[in-house]
Amino acid sequence: MTQSVTMTTMSSVESTTINSTESPFLDSQFRYVFIPVFYIIFFILGFISNLYVLFVLRCLRQFKAMGEIHIYMTNLTIADLLFVCALPFWIDYYIREGDWVYGDVMCRVTGTFFFINTYGTILFLSAISINRCWAVTRPLDAASSNRRIRGIIVCICIWVFVLTISVPFLVSPGINVHRKNNTDIRRCFEGYQGGTNDKKKKVAVTHFLIIGLFFVFFLLIVICNVLIARILVCKNSPQSESQSSGTQSKKLTVTCIFKWPTGVKRRALQMLLAVVGVFVLCFLPHHIVQGPWALAVLEIEDGFGHVKYSETTRQLLSDAHQITLVLMGLNCILDPVVYYFATGKFRGLIKAHITKLITFTQTRSYHLNQPASPVCTLVANQRPHRKPTTAGVEDQSQHGRRNSLVIL
Repeated sequence: MTQSVTMTTMSSVESTTINSTESPFLDSQFRYVFIPVFYIIFFILGFISNLYVLFVLRCLRQFKAMGEIHIYMTNLTIADLLFVCALPFWIDYYIREGDWVYGDVMCRVTGTFFFINTYGTILFLSAISINRCWAVTRPLDAASSNRRIRGIIVCICIWVFVLTISVPFLVSPGINVHRKNNTDIRRCFEGYQGGTNDKKKKVAVTHFLIIGLFFVFFLLIVICNVLIARILVCKNSPQSESQSSGTQSKKLTVTCIFKWPTGVKRRALQMLLAVVGVFVLCFLPHHIVQGPWALAVLEIEDGFGHVKYSETTRQLLSDAHQITLVLMGLNCILDPVVYYFATGKFRGLIKAHITKLITFTQTRSYHLNQPASPVCTLVANQRPHRKPTTAGVEDQSQHGRRNSLVIL
């Protein structure tokens, strides 16, 4: 598959049947070596890291520390694992130089997993950013609501939305058969440039709707994280602090005196950079290239979407598109980095696990009589202390600390 959401969209819009066509296929030969190498790395690292994340989140649930952010993280990890589980099929597909041998149903399923991972990740990261922004700008409102129920409801809405828009990809044929050197090559979610002009225009419109939706969420994430970063790097002036304490306002106001954050605030800023970094590195390049690339592949003859590209430009767009697909797959191993900076509890569990591993390496012995989940047991007695900051809200206390601001 040119494993893109765009080609999946082509399948759903056109409702093509499996057929053989002699239409020219815009290909990039380097991808048959380039993509399998990276996908093998993504599969190994993504499988291990995301399973470990689920283990850590299970520990948090065991100690009743499953807050709203942890709920988003759990669902984001599940979306990543769906993509990771589909990678062996795509690795084999590219090794076979774009010949799908697993049947049309598996083509649809694995392509849908790619779609779910891409836009599920975008929506869950958006939910995390909005949650943190609300906790910073409206701390008392954020703390007064039931965060666990809110997280569950948001996740259900995201899954319903993503699965709903994925249904057309599951019910429409995904394979097109092309002739190459007198041999039938079964392309999975590729090779739809042979359709009618009207169908091509529908495909082009769908592409640009997807691109527009992505940039809406991208802009939302940038705005939320800029607001959070402003508070993290600003220090309240004495006047604003006295006004705030006197009015008991629910809205956090900051008179900005720039101060580079340290400690917990610095880690929070690192999390913001990680979230924006995942968007910029993994998803932004693909959605920038996607529009011109789709028009280059479709070659609409007239009217909307008609652009006359030279063969050199078409090939450059095709090559760039393959690279952006690899970058999108990178998110399955970068998301755990976001988790590390997301909450202190998550960091505490990882540090406890590392300590346990170092101790085991040094002593060269393993105590078989320890509990089944030694990392969880260890962290239960080593919950990190929280320092009050102005970066977010954790409603931990039941002793009058309701109004304190604690980092993420």
